[in-house]
Amino acid sequence: MIAAAVPAGILVPEALLFTDWFRFMAAFVAVNTVMYAALALAKVLPKLQSPDWRRGQRSEPRGIYPDGQGEPGRADAEYSREEVGAGSREP
Repeated sequence: MIAAAVPAGILVPEALLFTDWFRFMAAFVAVNTVMYAALALAKVLPKLQSPDWRRGQRSEPRGIYPDGQGEPGRADAEYSREEVGAGSREP
């Protein structure tokens, strides 16, 4: 019988468990397991919201005009309703 030749639960010799490379591999597997568990937990938890003091505003305008207002030399109030409704900003 094979069961009598191999004691239950022993797959490798005991001396192999105390070698340096086996300890390195055991440490690698432990760190890998902790990192995988942390990533899985972070994916399950709800996303953190930004604080209220920010209010979704940028620190600088991101438009093509640096002041963030519109075309230089022409205020937005000068546009008529017809121009805005038609989608044209030409004078």
